[in-house]
Amino acid sequence: MMSLVWPWLLAVAPLPWLIRRWASPAPEQATAALRVPHFQDMAHLPSVGIGENLQRRSSTWFWFGLVIWLLLVLAAARPQWIGEPVGLPTSGRDLMLAVDISGSMEIPDFSINGQEVNRLEVVKRAAGEFISRRTGDRVGLIVFGSQAYVQTPLTFDRETVNTMLQETEIGLAGKETAIGDAIGLAVKRLKEQPAGSRVLVLLTDGANTTGEVSPKQAGDLAKEQGLRIYTIGVGADSMEVDSFFGSQTVNPSRDLDENTLRHLAQSTGGLYLRAKNTEALANIYTELDRLEPASTETELFRPKTELFIWPLGVALGSSVLMACLLLVPNGVIASMRGPAKEMNSGRVE
Repeated sequence: MMSLVWPWLLAVAPLPWLIRRWASPAPEQATAALRVPHFQDMAHLPSVGIGENLQRRSSTWFWFGLVIWLLLVLAAARPQWIGEPVGLPTSGRDLMLAVDISGSMEIPDFSINGQEVNRLEVVKRAAGEFISRRTGDRVGLIVFGSQAYVQTPLTFDRETVNTMLQETEIGLAGKETAIGDAIGLAVKRLKEQPAGSRVLVLLTDGANTTGEVSPKQAGDLAKEQGLRIYTIGVGADSMEVDSFFGSQTVNPSRDLDENTLRHLAQSTGGLYLRAKNTEALANIYTELDRLEPASTETELFRPKTELFIWPLGVALGSSVLMACLLLVPNGVIASMRGPAKEMNSGRVE
C-alpha cells in the first residue's frame, strides 16, 4: 500500500489560492514611455486576436503552475510504497559449511535410489536439505581442495547458498586437500560475529595433504576464537571394484584421517560424525539440527520504497518545459507578425 511520511504537508496545497484571494495586488509603477514610429498606423490594426491569445496563454500558465505546485507538495509529503511483511530472525547462528571438493570426492561409493553416485552428489543432496532447514541462521559456504575459497559469504539467503553448492564441481579448487586452510578461512570469516554463535561444519573424505596451515594450528586458532567445529568423515568402508583378477573388495576410505577430525571436533566443543552411506549422511545433518537448533523467533518488517522522486521529476520536467515556452512565445509573435507585414507593405505603396 501507499503511505505518506509527512501527510501534514498537504495542508499547504491551497497556499497559492489563499495568497491570490487575500493578498493585496502589487501597486502599479509608472514606466518610461516608449515612442513608436507610425503609431497612428498601428492603432488601426486589429488587436482582438492578440488579446485572446494572451488571455488563453495566461490561463494555461496558471493551470500549468498549479499542477507543478501540487506535484512539489506531494513530493515534499514523501510518498512511500510499503510492501508485504517480511520475517527477519531475531537471533540465530553464523554457520559456515566447508565442503571438500578434491579429486577423491569423485569416488562412486554411495548410491541414491539404487544408482551409484559419487560422494559429492550425495553431499549436495544432504547438505542442501540441511541448508533449507536453517531458518534464522546466517549460512555461508567454503569449498576447498588444494586451496580454500569462500563460495558464498554469510547470508540469510539460504536459497542462494544452496544454489551455489549445487553448482560446485569436483576439482574446482584443486585435486589435493587443504583442511587447515579451510578452517583458517572460516575463522577469519566468523571472528567478527557474536561469540557463542559461530559454528563450522567441515566435511571431508581424506587427510590434509597441502596448505599453508596445519589442521592442528587451525584448530587451536578456532578454539581461541570460540568457534565450534563439527567434522564429518565421508566415505564407505568397503567397495567392490573390477580388476584384472576379477572383482575385489577395497577400502575407499583408507586415506580418511579420522584421528585429526576427531581431535578438531573435541578440542573446539564440537563432534565428529562418520557417514558411510547415504542414509548415515542424511542422519548426520538431522543430528546437527538437534545439536545446533535453528532460530524460530522472527521479527516482521515491511520493506519501503521511496516514491517522491516521481512527482519531483515530473514537476522538474514540467518547469523546464514551461520556461522554454515562456522564452519563446510563438503565439504572440505569430499574431503580431502578420499585421506588421501588412503595415509595411502599405507604407511602401
